[in-house]
Amino acid sequence: MIIAAIVATDLNNAIGKNNQLLWHLPADLKFFKTTTMGCPIIMGRKTYESIGRLLPGRKNIIITRNKDLKIEGAVICSDLNSAIEACNDSEKVFIIGGAQIYRESIEVIDELYRTLVKSSFDADVFFPEIETTQFKKVWEECHEKDEKNPYDYCYEKYIKN
Repeated sequence: MIIAAIVATDLNNAIGKNNQLLWHLPADLKFFKTTTMGCPIIMGRKTYESIGRLLPGRKNIIITRNKDLKIEGAVICSDLNSAIEACNDSEKVFIIGGAQIYRESIEVIDELYRTLVKSSFDADVFFPEIETTQFKKVWEECHEKDEKNPYDYCYEKYIKN
């Protein structure tokens, strides 16, 4: 099984503030949906709450310490290891956030998909630094801002060295 992470960051690795995304970039939302469709997705409870719903076409796995949390249609796990184990029948699983889940998973992920938003934002949560000794960029596709997407951005794929 391939363990992948998918994230959108700004130039300083910022990913959010007050449990919300920092920008609205429709192209990135489409990239996220296309990339993760059909694969299980693992997220923390706060990420689930910020999305506000389960994402269709994917097995939604939510990590929480709240043993009483029940969400119809979701798999609830108490830690990252049990969340990954819940995907044993899958070829690929995606870690989709938030910051704490990314920090816990950075050592076990095999692939990283990042949308780099070419701007800086005021943030209170960040993605871990991508260490070039640990990951190698194997693909990049850059786009300039347009009428729907107000920032320049690049899609990137990294694999573990």
